[in-house]
Amino acid sequence: NPVTCPMETAMTPLSETLLRKYYANSPHPYRVYEERVESLLTPDSVLLDAGCGRTVPVLRKYLGRARGLIGVELVSFTDVPPGIDAYNADLSAMPLPDASVDLIISRSVFEHLTDPEAVYKELSRVLRPGGAVLFLTANMWDYGTLVARLVPNRFHARIVSKVEGRAEEDTFPTAYRTNTRADVERLAASARLTVESFEYLSQYPNYLMFNAGLFFLGTCYEKLISRFDSLGFLRGWILVTLRKPGVVR
Repeated sequence: NPVTCPMETAMTPLSETLLRKYYANSPHPYRVYEERVESLLTPDSVLLDAGCGRTVPVLRKYLGRARGLIGVELVSFTDVPPGIDAYNADLSAMPLPDASVDLIISRSVFEHLTDPEAVYKELSRVLRPGGAVLFLTANMWDYGTLVARLVPNRFHARIVSKVEGRAEEDTFPTAYRTNTRADVERLAASARLTVESFEYLSQYPNYLMFNAGLFFLGTCYEKLISRFDSLGFLRGWILVTLRKPGVVR
């Protein structure tokens, strides 16, 4: 489905009707992210998914399309197909050689980093000169993020389970330490990476799908901030491409 995220299921029938009416032609940021991955990936690439998930869902899509596929995740893996090398490790200390990866991707992970400076430096270490880091994460100034920051982490799993239908075991503490443009630029510079692109992306109000009235109000807000570039900093997601200086292989 080009509109919805597969994990977002807790919606009322009227919310679903409004979603189809107003967002039928609006790709979810996850789809935009995957299209960008494909634009950077070559058959000769070694691709690393930083925070790949228990079942490596994104890496599966690139089986047979890259020279190597690597997944790094803190939680235990439950189903990893042949052709993907999976490691249980912290992103700040990965068991990989220096300059061994061409492209690093990460989706909905950077908002959880408690020591982003160490992670940025580790990503730079394993990246080959000319290689890229592409990540999609929550924007600090999105209203959903601002509300989440006010709610203690111990309540997040229960709330997300109710409004999104996501399993509580797949909800992790958030830190939001690399979720503004200023933070990304500062951290990238400290790791000797350059910011090649920084984009604000919007989506339908997924946190409000459980109530049609709130969903409609959220839709009006989203359409407003999507229409005017000056309000782009309020959109829900940031999509960032970092580049390690050097010659691309």
